[in-house]
Amino acid sequence: MPADNAAVALPADDSDIKRMSFEDALSALEKIVSDLERGDVPLDVSIRIYERGEKLKVHCERLLSAAEDRVEKIKLSRAGKAVGTDPLDPA
Repeated sequence: MPADNAAVALPADDSDIKRMSFEDALSALEKIVSDLERGDVPLDVSIRIYERGEKLKVHCERLLSAAEDRVEKIKLSRAGKAVGTDPLDPA
């Protein structure tokens, strides 16, 4: 077992994910992908980090969706001045 496996540090549970920013969760997900692609992680650890990766992915999707809901497009007057906003995707 290579010494690199020690780099795959996992918390006892995944409760920390709910408190992560999008950037932190995405970084953690990228690290998991890198660890799995490296291919030298033991099977039981691979399964555990894959499961954590799924939770991180869902968290990132949720945060991204919430951010998209807040994004608005600016309405301009005929003179080109901002006069208000509309939802990005009007229903």
